[in-house]
This record gives sequence, C-alpha cells and structure tokens, in this order.
Amino acid sequence: MPVTDSIFLLGESREHPMHVGSLELFTPPEDAGPDYVKSMHETLLKHTDVDPTFRKKPAGPVGSLGNLWWADESDVDLEYHVRHSALPAPYRVRELLTLTSRLHGTLLDRHRPLWEMYLIEGLSDGRFAIYTKLHHSLMDGVSGLRLLMRTLSTDPDVRDAPPPWNLPRRASANGAAPAPDLWWWVNGVRRTVGEVAGLAPASLRIARTAMGQHDMRFPYEAPRTMLNVPIGGARRFAAQSWPLERVHAVRKAAGVSVNDVVMAMCAGALRGYLEEQKALPDEPLIAMVPVSLRDEQKADAGGNAVGVTLCNLATDVDDPAERLTAISASMSQGKELFGSLTSMQALAWSAFNMSPIALTPCPGSSASHRRRST
Repeated sequence: MPVTDSIFLLGESREHPMHVGSLELFTPPEDAGPDYVKSMHETLLKHTDVDPTFRKKPAGPVGSLGNLWWADESDVDLEYHVRHSALPAPYRVRELLTLTSRLHGTLLDRHRPLWEMYLIEGLSDGRFAIYTKLHHSLMDGVSGLRLLMRTLSTDPDVRDAPPPWNLPRRASANGAAPAPDLWWWVNGVRRTVGEVAGLAPASLRIARTAMGQHDMRFPYEAPRTMLNVPIGGARRFAAQSWPLERVHAVRKAAGVSVNDVVMAMCAGALRGYLEEQKALPDEPLIAMVPVSLRDEQKADAGGNAVGVTLCNLATDVDDPAERLTAISASMSQGKELFGSLTSMQALAWSAFNMSPIALTPCPGSSASHRRRST
C-alpha cells in the first residue's frame, strides 16, 4: 500500500475519522411509482461485478513498524454496503441531515471494504437522497468526484447508469495480492525505515525555504479560539445552497479561483460568528487545506495524490474583498511551494502541516488531555 494511502489509516482515530461523504438530492421521474427507491435499491444489488477498488480492505500491522497492504474481499456483501432507509416524521430536510450526521459520525468497519451507500426516501416534497461514505485511503477528492460524475447524467431519460462499484476501469489489478512472506516483511521494514529517515532532512530543507517566503504559515502559529475545545467522534452535518453563478461572478471579478471564493465565504462566516461572541482573535485563523497533486490524465486512477497546505484565512481583515485577496495569495503561495517539491518532500511538508492532528491524541503530550477541533 502506498504511503499516501496508508497515512489515512494510520492517522485515523475515533476523534479524527478519515472517511469522506457526499449527500445528493434527487427528484424522481414524473412516472415514478411509490416503490421507485425500493426498486432502485433492488437494481443496485444486482450489480455484483465489483471493481477492485471497492473490494479493498486493509491488512497488516496497523500502528506498528511495517507495511500495510490491501487485502481483496472476493465476496462483497452488497446488502451490507448498499442500504435502503426512510426518514421519520415530519419528513423534512432537518431529519435527513440528522440521519446523515449519525451515519457520518461512525467509523467504517475495517474488516470489510471501506465504503457504504444509503438510499434515503421519505422527504415530504417527494425527493430522495443518496449518502455515500468512502474512506480517504481508497481515493482522493479528485478521483472521487470524477467517479461520481461518471455515475450521473444530465439527460433525465438515461436511467441505466452503472453504480460507482461497477464502472469500467481502464486498468486495475484484479485478484488478491499474494500472501506476504519473510522477504516481503524484511523489504517492507527496510523501505519504511528508509522513508522515515528521509523525512527529517527533507522537512528541515522545506522549512528553511518556507521561512524565506512572505507570510508563510505554520501549524503552531494558529491562535487559540473558543472553537478549540475537546471533541469526540460525533459529527453534525448541515447544508446550505448558493447559486453557482454568484460564485463564478465573484471569481471572475476578483481574478481568483472558485476554491478561493469558498474559502473566503468560510472565513467570513467564522469572523462574523466570533465577532458576535466577542471572541475574535487579533491574529488570523489558519485553515488546513488539501491540495491535489494528481496529473490531470490520471484523475481516474484511484489512490491518493494529495498534499496538505496551510491557508491564512485573513479573519483579522475587515474588508471582504481584501480578505479574499489575502486568501488567494496564501493559497497560491502554498501551491507554488508544492510545485517545487519532489513527492517525498511533498509528503514531508504535508506531514508537518498535519502534525497537530497526529500529536493531539498521543498520551503524555501537552495536549493529550484536550483533543482540539481543527
């Protein structure tokens, strides 16, 4: 298993789950009967030819020196992974979000392939939802989005699109990996030791380069806020919609990216909330942001090609336009740095940026008694 995949398994805990989820709302066709969602569920269960990515489950010495590897589940229980649910009264979006929060707050079972899908019906306006949960070790956001888009169609008359676990792949490694022998273990430990030994000098070189750049942010520079409180594994999911045309209009006017605009929206919301609570720190908040390192031609390849950078949210800036400009500059700086790094250096820099998450659960550390929200 590549280090870029295993890091999401080794770094997972009850407080810091490493799965991602998507919630989609659909309007049934005009000719749909009362059993439309039930029929869809039954149809999905018939797609028993499961892609290798959706048969993977982790095996190996989790939490100790050595290599993790992917074991292949030859008999995937689709009735476990693909479920049909219904909302309770009064059948509002609020009930849907409550159910989604409960589903998203539970860890995936590592004894099974690391994914689940729920077909959820019962909204009072007739719509239904699909919630999908996938472990980050299987694929990154770019691959996941591409996979999702291949299961959908803009044509309402197309109703035979395959599910994500049954899509054709250009190239896959079929069948279970061979059982590891003694030399496999020796080579695995040797590779692991070599990789770990290379991280420290690479991190020092990157840090020296970063400190020479203007306004480069580091994880331990973030100010403490009222949001830094002990957390558990439960999550509360909320949703809000905005016209994409408005986002693109701001993007075009400011000369920034869509992601920059979304970051600025989050920063503005955080600043407004902390101001209302009279708890806005003088220093800007810092966000941990994933950055895709994937070649565009390999977006469907699965696995992970993602780094982690830190972004100045400029919550100390009152003017929204100036805040957006500062956020865009911070993100551009982080992306430029990743563009100059080798894959090992990118991994080292990402590990350094993620170090607060890795250290907070450690017994005996200064923050071990206070797991913090990030």
